[in-house]
Amino acid sequence: MMAVDYPTAKSTVMEEALQKIKVTKTTKSRLSEVDFNNLVFGKKYADHMLVADFDGKEWKNAQIIPFQNLSVSPSNAAWHYGQAIFEGIKAYNDQEGHPMIFRPHDNFARFNKSAERMGMPEVPEWLFIGGLAMLIDLDRAWVPSNEGCSLYLRPFMIAADEFIGVRPSDTYKFAIINSPSGPYFNKPIHLLVQDKYVRAFPGGVGYAKAAGNYGGAMYPTIQARKQGYDQILWVDGYEHKYLQECGTMNVFVIIGNKAITPDLDSGTILAGVTRASVMEVLGDMGFTVEERAISIDEVVAAHQNGTLREVFGTGTAASVAYVEELDYQEHKIALDTTKYTVGAEVIERLDAIRTGKVADDKGWNLRV
Repeated sequence: MMAVDYPTAKSTVMEEALQKIKVTKTTKSRLSEVDFNNLVFGKKYADHMLVADFDGKEWKNAQIIPFQNLSVSPSNAAWHYGQAIFEGIKAYNDQEGHPMIFRPHDNFARFNKSAERMGMPEVPEWLFIGGLAMLIDLDRAWVPSNEGCSLYLRPFMIAADEFIGVRPSDTYKFAIINSPSGPYFNKPIHLLVQDKYVRAFPGGVGYAKAAGNYGGAMYPTIQARKQGYDQILWVDGYEHKYLQECGTMNVFVIIGNKAITPDLDSGTILAGVTRASVMEVLGDMGFTVEERAISIDEVVAAHQNGTLREVFGTGTAASVAYVEELDYQEHKIALDTTKYTVGAEVIERLDAIRTGKVADDKGWNLRV
């Protein structure tokens, strides 16, 4: 049995996980195949994975096994009707080399919120949190120590019924895979403010981390990349002017001494865990943090009058990504990211907490 410092959950959660999750270790590690000095995001996967099945009544067959392909029927309901959700979480090594998972309980809560919206069963804490801890304990050698790198954790759930008919699946599969990864963006990014296509409407699934949200964004993103942009900054579907989020990130705008990020009231924006962390860090830095509707017109005006200081995206994969150009119709907002002091301090403070360089007074890390 492993020793896990479990500060924010009941000890019974780990006890239940250890009792219910069977472990089968790999007989041949692939660790030597990975160049940890040249990690690309999402390309390599650790030795083990967690899988479990929902039989219509309860979760069972929970096990950690060697990383492998899943066998799925062509009639699997997820292929046809899109019942699929996921999360993105990161683990870092602290100064003593112990893995720490960053804010997994927030991802756990959001995962189950997504599950509810998509008509899927909740995943219990022993399986999600306990399973994460057990999996990372087994694959702890895969957690990178290089600056800017981490072990990216991908819990996901898909429908499992072998049935072609439009109804919620009765059965589901839950899994977690791990990927040692470098930075998602390795340079400042160019954003196109998309005022033709729409990512989400009120009443839809924009707040859920559902696979279809990303699938629907693919074509507009392809078109934007053909024009030289890295990502899209989505705006609302009614007036086509109020900022929502980027393809993989929430967005922050620093105007004067205010940090502004779109509010979550419309239900069209993902409640990012990194977003919440950055808001708290910005408050610690003395900024007035505003969650509110912000239009692209306000951003353009701030740029024109010289009060726009920085624009950056935040997300688990991207962490904090500087925006050096923001294009909206005839307006090109060019920003000198070499002078980004706010984003730089946010990154420094977050990294210090995530890697144990400073005390985690906020209780964000789960040490394994």
